[in-house]
Amino acid sequence: MSENPYLPFEATVVERIQETQSIFTLRLKFCDEDVCEYPFKPGQFNMLYLFGVGEVAISIVSDPEDNACCDHTIRAVGRVTHAMSELKAGDKIGVRGPFGRGWPLNEAEGKDIVLITGGLGCAPVSSVIQYVIRRRERFNHLVIMQGVKHREDLIWQDQYDQWGKSADTQILLAASEDKSTNWPWFSGHVISLMDKVEFDPNNAIAMMCGPEAMMHAAIKPLTERGLPEEDIWLSMERNMQCAVGHCGHCQYGAKFICKDGPVFPYPEIKDYFGVRGY
Repeated sequence: MSENPYLPFEATVVERIQETQSIFTLRLKFCDEDVCEYPFKPGQFNMLYLFGVGEVAISIVSDPEDNACCDHTIRAVGRVTHAMSELKAGDKIGVRGPFGRGWPLNEAEGKDIVLITGGLGCAPVSSVIQYVIRRRERFNHLVIMQGVKHREDLIWQDQYDQWGKSADTQILLAASEDKSTNWPWFSGHVISLMDKVEFDPNNAIAMMCGPEAMMHAAIKPLTERGLPEEDIWLSMERNMQCAVGHCGHCQYGAKFICKDGPVFPYPEIKDYFGVRGY
């Protein structure tokens, strides 16, 4: 991170990948050679700044040991992200970060890993998937669950096929509102597949990101099967504007999503997780 967390590094768009109609990935390379090594942890995020337009918080989706580029997957939903969707190779963008607490991958070594995601929630855990797949011998059984509304919302379709070929890996995909006959996976909510998840509750860790209602619904079947609450980790989303806990936009109870999260162990936020107003 820069000595001044408010000053962005300049980066060049190396490649723009259209994932779905509204979702795209930007591969960024820092212009300053001194920033060629950009240490971050899977689960952390950057503030991407489009000059003259604005700034948004976006999860880093690349592997932390990939020093060539820093990847961000973005959904075009607002003024800034729509403007970013027009970027092309060679364009410049500002990057502040990395910020926040990442996933507990050191604690996950030697354990089964259950990843449960919904919608674009797969982006914050994709770096976990890449990390585990590249270091497969350090981890036990890997479960990747992804829920979407429609088939076209499923980004990285080819990667799911590749991930499924990795040793001791279970893939469970679901579309809740897709009625097409060519959808090859489960039709319904991804939480309906919880009884098919294979893991040892005495030696496992769960990591979730996506709609809070989905994450809230997944906690009960996990704990009922014996997974301790402290082994359930959630990545939370809020309107993060400063990324350093000063502006207060992402305050969550006594905590701030930007600097105390975005990844939290469930017991740490249990008292107000799912409570209206938080």
